[in-house]
Amino acid sequence: MRFLGMVLSAAMALCAAWTPAAQAQSEGPLRIEITEGVIEPLPFALPVFEAETGDAGSLAAQISQVVSADLSGTGLFREIPADAFISQITSFAAPVQYADWKAINAQALITGAVSVQGNQLAVKFRLYDVFSGAEMGDGLQFTGTTEGWRRMAHKVADAVYSRITGEGGYFDSRVVYVSETGGKDARQKRLAIMDYDGANVQYLTDSSAIVLAPRFSPDGSRVLYTSYETGFPRIYVLDVGSVERRVLESQEGTMSFAPRFAPDGQTIVFSLSQGGNTDIWAMNIAGGGAARLTSAPSIETAPSFSPDGRQIVFESDRSGSQQLYIMPAGGGEAQRISFGPGRYGTPVWSPRGDLIAFTKQNAGRFHIGVMRTDGSEERLLTASFLDEGPTWAPNGRVIMFTRETQGEGGRSSLYSVDISGRNLRPVRTPEGGSDPSWSPLLK
Repeated sequence: MRFLGMVLSAAMALCAAWTPAAQAQSEGPLRIEITEGVIEPLPFALPVFEAETGDAGSLAAQISQVVSADLSGTGLFREIPADAFISQITSFAAPVQYADWKAINAQALITGAVSVQGNQLAVKFRLYDVFSGAEMGDGLQFTGTTEGWRRMAHKVADAVYSRITGEGGYFDSRVVYVSETGGKDARQKRLAIMDYDGANVQYLTDSSAIVLAPRFSPDGSRVLYTSYETGFPRIYVLDVGSVERRVLESQEGTMSFAPRFAPDGQTIVFSLSQGGNTDIWAMNIAGGGAARLTSAPSIETAPSFSPDGRQIVFESDRSGSQQLYIMPAGGGEAQRISFGPGRYGTPVWSPRGDLIAFTKQNAGRFHIGVMRTDGSEERLLTASFLDEGPTWAPNGRVIMFTRETQGEGGRSSLYSVDISGRNLRPVRTPEGGSDPSWSPLLK
């Protein structure tokens, strides 16, 4: 049982350290072959969950499909097709025929059952390590409403992912982004929110004004964003549940933009442009005066807090080109951390605290990259005509960003990539999309 977790924990360590992980030794064939950073996905079997009540069949099939898609989408898991199964799971309580699953090389087996009473839904599952012939942890049950069946599926997938990798999941989360329609010269933008995989899209604003850079609060209940509805950029805060919003205090004759919450959810940092100079400021979201954190004859923008709230990473052209700097959260001396060729921007601190993601422009190409917080071990994960604006998954292992296609009328779309640079995937949205911000795990 401990091997299944051990193997994928090693794989996840590869993503963190960029070095090959140790292989499983003599306790059985359960292993992931890692060659020059390539991880062989772990084969899993997921029979359609059992419908324990007569009206649960359709939901059981849909929930099974979403769990499978969540796990397969990580690039760490590979589903074995149902037509290869020797055994069939006819009852959630029936004993597992491990030899039959081992024969088709299933290293993990996921079984589940679904029941419906009125609009109430219950989903339970079990996870088995096939080669050790044991269940991994106790079975779990999640309850909710039938309307929230996708969340239930994501919760199951998160639990499976966490038990195998030893790390937090990220499937039961949402993304707020800018939905884009129309041609390049008449593009309309409005805020939208969706499940992490592009499902359940809802619109939070209309398209009467340009909106930019939405950013979730640490608890996921509010969103900061910039709007041009007055003709000048102003920062608004929007309650996700009620969709009520208000403009934050701003100084006369200034432009404020690029806001982001501090980990306490009460303080925000943002850029304020006044008299031709742009600096980073901080203020309490409940009101009160703003405090200036930088004071340089240069453009300082895109601030992002460290998870402990003690430091801020930001971009600045104070050295003559756009680079990344870190300073104390209360302001003070800033230390440059980017020194490679090209220009750096839109830095975002990982929720794990170990990495900073950024946009890089060099030699006519744009990249999403990551580096250590001291600027070491820079690693470029993507390259295209225009990639920008990274945001971190709640577990700090996946990054979502904007990619724009080349040419007249180029369309912006959302993509994700893991921090090893593998598994680049489009995130499907009804229209074009940009400026994603990933929520924490939902409560």
